Amino acid sequence: MRFERNSGILLHPTSLPGPYGCGDLGDVARHFIEWLIVAGQKVWQILPLEPTGYGNSPYMALSAFAGNPLLIGLEGLMAKGWLAPSVLEPNAGFDPRRIDFMKVIPFRMLALRHAAEKFFSMPNRADWTDYEKFCHDHASWLDDFTLFRALEQHFGAAVWTEWDADLAQRKPRSIGQAKKELAGEIRFWKFSQWQFYRQWAEVKNYANSRGIKIIGDIPIFVAHQSADVWSHPELFFLDKRGRP
Repeated sequence: MRFERNSGILLHPTSLPGPYGCGDLGDVARHFIEWLIVAGQKVWQILPLEPTGYGNSPYMALSAFAGNPLLIGLEGLMAKGWLAPSVLEPNAGFDPRRIDFMKVIPFRMLALRHAAEKFFSMPNRADWTDYEKFCHDHASWLDDFTLFRALEQHFGAAVWTEWDADLAQRKPRSIGQAKKELAGEIRFWKFSQWQFYRQWAEVKNYANSRGIKIIGDIPIFVAHQSADVWSHPELFFLDKRGRP
């Protein structure tokens, strides 16, 4: 097999310049793709796109399947009518030269919550159908991940082995009760994943249509503090309390 000699740039999407604290999969990603074309490049290499845990490292992910909601382009949500322009006024507190996750995370997550609230309050038929299809198609991991994130919020981001024992051990009755009590939070995380996957597909298709290949990456190991380990402890070497 012969491989064409190509060159490209290694740049994680969060490092793209933008007005909302970090780069994302919105307009700034398309602008970078156009820059690659002008520069005669053929490849865009990125780091893992999974949601980050402690330390905000893309190699310490909360899921092997989910996407990082910080990468959702906020302009796209405004274009759908789910965000008011006032929410997206460039924040003067953001440093254009570096990412301050202590500021970026609450700003972007609040914007996502505004968008989700608007979507669920008045969804149009096409968007709702697409949302439900996404949830159905990805249920094998999405249901566990969104419940995991909702429980993280409920327990103040404590390690899952420190949750109530029945939830840490996924006792059916406790899991069923948690799904009812945290239904709103679960729905928000499903909305976030739906939008991430849609925007990522759009960026990838745009890049490929312009002759740019995207080379991805994945973490070497599944993180202990992840929906994957919590939902499938039998696949990992853990003690009776779920600890490595």
